[in-house]
Amino acid sequence: MSYDIALHEPVTGDVIELDDTHHIKGSNYVIGGTRDAWLSVTYNYSKHFRKVMGDDGIRTIYSMTGAESIPVIEDAISQLGDDATDDYWESTEGNAKKALKGLLVFAKLRPDGVWDGD
Repeated sequence: MSYDIALHEPVTGDVIELDDTHHIKGSNYVIGGTRDAWLSVTYNYSKHFRKVMGDDGIRTIYSMTGAESIPVIEDAISQLGDDATDDYWESTEGNAKKALKGLLVFAKLRPDGVWDGD
């Protein structure tokens, strides 16, 4: 299972399409990349998200704009360790941090977008 998290156009509600293809990978990803501001993040990281973002975990950013979420995501990133592994599914702080860094890229590219997920 995973969180499917995306930035949406504030008026239409459609998932934002970025100008360029990206290769930010999560638990599911598009071979060859995608322009969608979307990331699938495994639930395996949920305890790390709750530790640094509170009871709502990653869902804390849902309904926030990209701009509003930037300081929240940056703060969470600063609190997590650097123990990322080559095993995406392993529940480490570093792997959770890597996912947050991907979301931060989207937020900075489209600060007007609105987060939604699940």
